[in-house]
Amino acid sequence: MNDLSHRDVAANGIRIHFVEQGTGPLVLLCHGFPEGWYSWRAQLSALAAAGYRTVAPDMRGYGRTEAPPEISAYTVLDIVGDMVGLVGALGAKQAVIVGHDWGASIAWHAALFRPDVFPAVAALSVPFRQRGPAPPLHMLRKAGQLTHYWFHLQEPGVAEAEFERDTRAALRRILFSISGDAPPETRRLTLQPGKGWLANTIDPGQLPAWFTDADLDHMSAEFSRSGFRGGLNWYRNIDRNWELTAPWAGASIHQPALFIAGSEDPVIALGSGAAAVQAMPDTVPGLTRQLLVDGAGHFIQQERPRLVNEALVGFLEDLSPWGR
Repeated sequence: MNDLSHRDVAANGIRIHFVEQGTGPLVLLCHGFPEGWYSWRAQLSALAAAGYRTVAPDMRGYGRTEAPPEISAYTVLDIVGDMVGLVGALGAKQAVIVGHDWGASIAWHAALFRPDVFPAVAALSVPFRQRGPAPPLHMLRKAGQLTHYWFHLQEPGVAEAEFERDTRAALRRILFSISGDAPPETRRLTLQPGKGWLANTIDPGQLPAWFTDADLDHMSAEFSRSGFRGGLNWYRNIDRNWELTAPWAGASIHQPALFIAGSEDPVIALGSGAAAVQAMPDTVPGLTRQLLVDGAGHFIQQERPRLVNEALVGFLEDLSPWGR
């Protein structure tokens, strides 16, 4: 970690903070919610050692990256635009893009929108979904899934107050409760009627081996400074993203692609996620490998860093002579 370089650049109209390690072809690591660049701490050194210039930004609204106040500033077009702008600000023309959780959605869409900039994509936890027939929240309502956690996050200020009441406890509970170490009853996408997200979680008596007190110190300090609003605003554009992506309805991703997930991740074990995983050989014709890690949960690159690192390095090596 002492070899990391922290920098800020202006890209796509905002200030983006990132950490960088290594030299060689550029690899971007895009985090999800509720995380930051630090969630890639185990991947930065591994990819740098394998010969890649590895960059992990705090995504728009997170950590030390700028957080525009308007909810409308957090669409998929804005955030993919950040990554395109970051590649250029780093003096590169292309990058392999890697994402986890919301970052995976951004990585898939970056590959879809700009194959000239992103010649390959790796996604963790969240499979590629082609644009559906109607806005996602509308479809959930129609299906009667009114306790899906997305609805709880829509009203500005509600989830912010819930998580910021005790930032350290909120992060500890969320990161544990949808990991592979948690009891199955906490790993679900629906909430108890009339209750918040944290009512679904449990506070572990002891942190799992993959997440230390020092890790929690770092992440809670970042969110105590930035708050949760920026990250939550991504959720508040779910239906808007559907509207904006109409030109790509039915489009597939043809670049070389890797997908990694934990077998206990509720995103792929429940609901439409499982169907999206099964559909990926058709929706992502360039898919070269689909790795399902037995017993792991949602935070796969933190829970199983060695397996994820091996898979990422192997995927990048198979792209040779890309960037060499």
